[in-house]
Amino acid sequence: MSDTNLVISVDAMGGDNSPRVVIEGLALAAKKNPDIRFLVFGDEEKVRKELERFPALTKICTLHHSPEMVHNEDKPSQVIRNKNTSMYQAIDAVRQGQAEAVVSAGNTGALMAISKMLLKTIQKIHRPAIVSIMPHRYGKYVMLDLGANTECNAVNLAEFAVMGNVLAKHALGIKHPKIALLNIGAEEMKGKEEIRHASKMLRSSSMDIDFIGYIEPHEVPFGKADVIVADGFTGNVALKSIEGTAKLIRSMIKDAIHKSLLAKLGLPFMFFAAKRISKTMNPKLYNGAMFVGLNGLSVKSHGGADALGFSVAIGNAAMLVRQNFVATIRDELEHIDLEEISQDIYYEVY
Repeated sequence: MSDTNLVISVDAMGGDNSPRVVIEGLALAAKKNPDIRFLVFGDEEKVRKELERFPALTKICTLHHSPEMVHNEDKPSQVIRNKNTSMYQAIDAVRQGQAEAVVSAGNTGALMAISKMLLKTIQKIHRPAIVSIMPHRYGKYVMLDLGANTECNAVNLAEFAVMGNVLAKHALGIKHPKIALLNIGAEEMKGKEEIRHASKMLRSSSMDIDFIGYIEPHEVPFGKADVIVADGFTGNVALKSIEGTAKLIRSMIKDAIHKSLLAKLGLPFMFFAAKRISKTMNPKLYNGAMFVGLNGLSVKSHGGADALGFSVAIGNAAMLVRQNFVATIRDELEHIDLEEISQDIYYEVY
């Protein structure tokens, strides 16, 4: 492989329909990203059978046999030190510098645990977070944490804000992202103590971010903020609520059209508008949650993603590699001492 190639490590056995969907996804991603090469880890016989369906793909894939795989029901503690799984070996390729990012549709807890153990957290980052790019009425936003840390203190939330700020700048092209803390109200004294403490930290003049305060869940889809920060429990509940609502709206629109003759007659006049809305709300196009805060890129594809969805996860990983995302976060944090800010505010409040 050429030194100029962007190399991505892939867990071919993760997900509901692996390795078929994974390989189909790689084929789609390769067409859009001709500079990518893949290190593919999995059951050699099964993966090679799928690769043979795409002759062009075999030229840019290096297959590594992994005798075992991580199952969805496996606990992270059971698999974290098993070096024979496709997930472990795919992540380890990033640690060794053989690849610049890893993508897996496998067990989320195991992927986070192994990634954290092998890649380690960036200095000054206490906890990595799961972050995803989501659509709102006027564009896109990033949200974190989406489940890596069910409980967070103020420093964790402030670190998430810094990392989300970097992602919004480089992945969404927003020069000055608006940062908000997800909360139950807009008033300054609303919410848990750690949220209020984090708010004071983010308002510090030494932090070069545009913090706009609190945001309530019903405001998220309307573009009030570019970065939504929450603890993992709250963020995961919010994400699944948003996804469920989007599916409900899509299904209600389809039902309304099927049950109404007038709606069917008017459909040709609404075709392009309906197509645009459907594309905006298509969850496949937002697949690929990233673990940020690690010394390497680890991307989680939805376990039930189809080939298009998996290719989007690959594309997200490639984009972050090209943007030198990990090094950029390190640089941003180099100028911020969150612990010192936290102590200053602690003494101010207490």
